[in-house]
Amino acid sequence: MASKSLFIVAIDFGTSYSGYCFSLATQTDQIRQVYWGQEHGLNTLKTPTCILFNEKREFQKFGYDAVMKYNSLPSSEAHRWYYFHHFKMKLYNQKITSHMKLDADNGKRLPALTVFSESLRYMKDHALNTIQEASYQAVYDTDDVTWVVTVPAIWDASARQFMRLAAKEAGLIGDMLSEKLIIALEPEAASIWCKQLPQEGFVAEGGHRQKFEESPGTQYVVVDCGGGTIDITAHEIQKNQSLKELHKASGGGWGGSTVDENFKEFLKEIFHEGVWDEYAQNHPTECQQMMYNFGLQKCSSSKDDLYLHCYHNLTKVAERKHKDISRFFKDVEGAEWCDGSIMITYEKMKSFFAYSIRQTIDALLEILSKPEMTTVQYILLVGGFASSIILREEIYETFREQYHILCPLEAQAAIVKGAVLFGHNQQIVASRISALTYGVAVCETFDIAVHDTQKKRVSKADNYEYCTDLFKKLVGIGDLVAVDEVASYSFTPVEPDQTSVAFGFYCTEKKAAKYKST
Repeated sequence: MASKSLFIVAIDFGTSYSGYCFSLATQTDQIRQVYWGQEHGLNTLKTPTCILFNEKREFQKFGYDAVMKYNSLPSSEAHRWYYFHHFKMKLYNQKITSHMKLDADNGKRLPALTVFSESLRYMKDHALNTIQEASYQAVYDTDDVTWVVTVPAIWDASARQFMRLAAKEAGLIGDMLSEKLIIALEPEAASIWCKQLPQEGFVAEGGHRQKFEESPGTQYVVVDCGGGTIDITAHEIQKNQSLKELHKASGGGWGGSTVDENFKEFLKEIFHEGVWDEYAQNHPTECQQMMYNFGLQKCSSSKDDLYLHCYHNLTKVAERKHKDISRFFKDVEGAEWCDGSIMITYEKMKSFFAYSIRQTIDALLEILSKPEMTTVQYILLVGGFASSIILREEIYETFREQYHILCPLEAQAAIVKGAVLFGHNQQIVASRISALTYGVAVCETFDIAVHDTQKKRVSKADNYEYCTDLFKKLVGIGDLVAVDEVASYSFTPVEPDQTSVAFGFYCTEKKAAKYKST
C-alpha cells in the first residue's frame, strides 16, 4: 500500500500520448510533473505513445525517440522494423487474451503483451531514473514505489487485467496480487484533481477561492477527452470531500484519433488514383511524420487555417500521375496547394471533428437527461483532446445556457495528477455505480414449474432433485456500491460427502438473469 512506499508514481498510458507524475508518499501538495522532448527542441507534458523494435524484435525506442528514429530510417530499411502507435485501442471492445498479437505500421506482428510491457518498462525505468536524480542520486527500486496506472473507465475487466499482467511483465510488481499496483479509472482520476480546483474557473491551482471540494453537494460531469476514447463520469462532493458517483461511467471510441482517420481519408480523396496508398506503402516514415504533424496541430487553440508540409516523396508520386500537383486540388472543397504545403481551411478542419463531437454531445445529452442528474451544475473538460478549440466551442454552444463549462490549465495533466492523489487515498471515491450485474452460479431445489428440465440434477446420496447453473445476483447494474461494501451468499454442499467446490462468478449487462451462461 501507499503507506509502505516512499513514492507514488502515476503513469497515464494514453492512446496518443503518455506521461507520469510522482510525489513522496508522505506529501500530496507537491506533485512533480515530468516534461518531454527537450532533446528534440520540444517541452511537452506527455510523449507520444509510440514504440519501436528492431528487426530482431528487440526494444529500441519509446516516445519522441521512437518517432524520430523511425522517421529517420530509409524506406528500404523501415519495413524490417516494428513501429507501433495507437495500439492501446486494441484493448477496447476486443476479446483480450495474453497471447494476442498486434500489427505494426508495416503489417509485421508482435505479441501484444510484449508491446505493452516494454512500453510500461520504459516508463518505469524513466521514472526511477528521474526520482534518483531528484533525490541526490539515492538508489531506489520498484519496491519503494506504489504505481498507479490509468485506464479508460469504459474498458472491461479483461482489458484491465491485461494491463496488470503487462505491468508484472514490465517489473512494476512481482505478482498479480501485489498491492503496489493500483489501476485507476481515467475520468475518476481527473475528477479527483478537478475537485480541489477553484469553482470560479480553472485559472490557477489552488488560491484562496472556494474549491469544489469545499462545497458538499456540488455535482459535476467530467468528460475525459483522450486520443482513443471519450470517457464520461459524474460525481457529487460529499461532506468529507470524498466523491459519490452519480451515473455509471460511459463513453466510446470517439477520441482524437478519429479526427486523424477522417483527415487521412480526406488525403486519399485528394490524392486519388492510388497515389496516397502508394505513398503510404512505399514511404511509411514520411507518411507517419505527416500524420504526426497533423496530430500536433489539430488541438490548436486558434481558428486559423492549417498549413501542412507536403513531403518530397508524396510530391514525387503525385507528379508521376499529373505533372502539376495542384491539379489534384481542383474541385476539392476546403483545401488548396500552396507552394509545397497543403492548406486546409478552418471549416474543413471542423468537419474532421464532426463524428467525435456528435457522439460526445449525444452521450452527454442522454446522461444529463437522467432524473439523478437534474442538479448537475458543471461540465469539466479534461484530457489532451480537450485543448482543441473546435471541440470546446461545440460543447460550450450546446450546454452553456444550463451548465458552467470549465477546462483546467494543462488539461492533459489532470488525469495523471489526479491519479497520484488517488494513489495516496483510494477511499477518496466513496461509492460507484455498478456498470454490470455480477453474480455467482448456484444450485436450488428443482421446481418443474420454474426450472428448465435440462438443468435438473439428482443427488447420488438421497435422490435430492436440484437445478444447476442458476445465476444468483450479488450486485445489479446501476446499483450504488460503497467502496467497502460486501455482498454475500451462504452455500451448502449438494452432496453429503463433498470435500471441495469451485465457484463460478459471472457478469451481464442485463438487470437480472436466470441461468449463468458459458
